[in-house]
Amino acid sequence: MTTRLFHISDVHFGVEDSAALAAVAQAVAQERPDAVVCTGDLTQRAKHSEYARAAEWFASLSVPVVLEPGNHDMPYYNPWERFTDPFRRYNRLRSAVPGGFASDDVVLVPLLTTVRAQTRIPWSDGVIKPAALAATVAQLAALKGDPRSIIVTAHHPLLGPHDGEGVKNPTIGGDAAFAAVAAAGADAIMSGHVHVPFDEVRSRAGHSARMIGAGTLSTRLRHGAPASWRVITCERGGVITTELRLITVSAPVT
Repeated sequence: MTTRLFHISDVHFGVEDSAALAAVAQAVAQERPDAVVCTGDLTQRAKHSEYARAAEWFASLSVPVVLEPGNHDMPYYNPWERFTDPFRRYNRLRSAVPGGFASDDVVLVPLLTTVRAQTRIPWSDGVIKPAALAATVAQLAALKGDPRSIIVTAHHPLLGPHDGEGVKNPTIGGDAAFAAVAAAGADAIMSGHVHVPFDEVRSRAGHSARMIGAGTLSTRLRHGAPASWRVITCERGGVITTELRLITVSAPVT
């Protein structure tokens, strides 16, 4: 048996690519994946109208949906709400879309990489707080001996695109987090944020794991990469295969 996941990210409702969304929705209708996993940046400015459009689209897929919050998913125009209850709108969306994903082949473990404020500018890159990492590592520890593939889901990649002396990781705490989740048994980490797809095995502190990144389904394209998403097929024992799907006909940039 296998489990098929459609991995999307960075939809950015508000500046979404309507052609890309239509292509994904059509594939969901035809192929019926076991779940759609979106690793953050569901909206552009976390407006109520953007969240409403996101809720309508995700609900229309009629398959289980797994969501992670991104840095764009906290209120942008309401500082009070951002600091007092930053995930209120996101949690309302999550409760409004189909959930209940469970599989005999794979288990998804969330890792929060998004914070309401930072000591650096801009606030877009990831920060992994000790409490967030401890919660994820505890869930991984509880899965020790589980035969399923184990995938951590996060918005920000835990490591930067390059390793080497003097290369700074844009995710604060990412190196330690990668080492910890890999040591705790994670086979892979799914993420987004950078709007460019990637799939590679990385190592820290003697532990390795696979980093799998989806591109974007928005008009905010980067580095010449088109809109894209992934099909991820999972079997027990850490057997994970991915297929990158590029969308070359996109909505015009506005």
